[in-house]
Amino acid sequence: MAKKNNTKEEPLEKQLWKAADKLRKNIDAAEYKHIVLGLIFLKYISDAFEDLHEKLQKGEGEYAGADPEDRDEYKAENVFFVPPSARWSYLRSRAKLPEIGKDVDAAMDAIERDNPSLKGVLPKVYARGNLDPTSLGGLIDLISNISMKESNGKGDFLGRVFEYFLGEFALAEGKKGGQFYTPRSVVKLLVEMLEPYKGRVFDPCCGSGGMFVQSEKFVEQHQGKVNDISIYGQESNQTTWRLCKMNLAIRGIDSSQVKWNNEGSFLNDAHKDLKADFVIANPPFNDSDWSGDLLRNDARWQFGVPPVGNANYAWIQHFVFHLNPNGRAGFVLAKGALTSKTSGEGEIRKNLVEACLVDCIVNLPAKLFLNTQIPASLWFLNRAKANGNESFRKDEILFIDARNMGHLINRRTREFSDDDIKKIAETYHAWHDPNGNYEDVKGFCKSATIEEVATLDYVLTPGRYVGLPDQEDDFDFNERFAKLTDELKEQMLEEERLNARILENLKKIILQNDDDAK
Repeated sequence: MAKKNNTKEEPLEKQLWKAADKLRKNIDAAEYKHIVLGLIFLKYISDAFEDLHEKLQKGEGEYAGADPEDRDEYKAENVFFVPPSARWSYLRSRAKLPEIGKDVDAAMDAIERDNPSLKGVLPKVYARGNLDPTSLGGLIDLISNISMKESNGKGDFLGRVFEYFLGEFALAEGKKGGQFYTPRSVVKLLVEMLEPYKGRVFDPCCGSGGMFVQSEKFVEQHQGKVNDISIYGQESNQTTWRLCKMNLAIRGIDSSQVKWNNEGSFLNDAHKDLKADFVIANPPFNDSDWSGDLLRNDARWQFGVPPVGNANYAWIQHFVFHLNPNGRAGFVLAKGALTSKTSGEGEIRKNLVEACLVDCIVNLPAKLFLNTQIPASLWFLNRAKANGNESFRKDEILFIDARNMGHLINRRTREFSDDDIKKIAETYHAWHDPNGNYEDVKGFCKSATIEEVATLDYVLTPGRYVGLPDQEDDFDFNERFAKLTDELKEQMLEEERLNARILENLKKIILQNDDDAK
């Protein structure tokens, strides 16, 4: 009798990743991601075009009398127009030809010409010598099997594949990957805590756009209206900006207000007059190359001039500057910013606390981020409290210590589970709710008054406030020391026994050699 196979089938996006990765051969992941993600994007816009093209050809109902080759018909439906030489069916028919790389590059050019919003966004890397036509043809065949909607009706499967591949490429690139990608579980935690249901969402260092994608997901999952959110972003790395534009387009998110300039948000703020409802960001940690020496008298430094050698407190004040009077911010920052007193940072932190801006601090576990081993934390700021528009908890800060949460997905990378995210977010929301059932939990969370924070010299490390868990409060030093001593003695005895066996074996070998010599 055959055994029943209880092995859980891998998600389709994971199967696709493994297949695509096999075709990578000797191409570096940093380069290969543009090849694969560009093709996924091309498949997405071609599928959307073909779907509408078919309806226009039938000419039924609202499409009666429509011209299927009229670009305005597609613009009206927020669908990219795809010229004949760039349509997926055409490229797939030529996938086995040696000139397929030139065909794909030409297709990308043609799409940009017909869709001004994509100008300068799409990759033209397919005719390069290190990508052989056979592998490219194999990729096209692989991606041909993905449709915009899965048969199970979950919808927008290509968008999910694009997002999954972004994460896998970031893992493959390691440190460099972290520069364009914030781990999904960290983004999800930020969004679950901020709850951006409605309004303007701003990320001035937006990477590949994960904060925006997750915000839209959050609204959809909570039965809100995605159109109630408008997004604004800025990115200084043009290659990353291109990924962001494709990532948002494949999710149907308007990216017209996501700007690129190589000067960055400090020197060339692309949204000078924006007052956002939400800021969600993961700025570069401890950035020393932020041109601070040119910005000593900038109007954004309301709480103190940040040091030239570290942009952490420049980012914080940049976020505050772009919040409206009731706006809230959630962002990642190096843990050192919770305690630093160098070059006036301690004074800026004190001013932020005294202004009732700091709402919550979450201490994060190690190994969450791909590009750094620097310990990190999440900050949440609330201008409604600072402006007197929210009196509950005005003079308090919630501290959450999540250092022991999360699980390893490989030897060097950790992530939060959905249960971890739920626990942290629900704690924050219960604390905010006047009718909530919030309680301090030793070792995990503590609501501290600003007076308490002042007595600790405005240090914001959660561990200083939450204390040790109950089981650790009963720590018996003598008992623990005796146990460790016993363990050490046992280890030493085991080493002695092992050494004795080694010596015994050596003697036998020497005696055997002597006998052989005779």
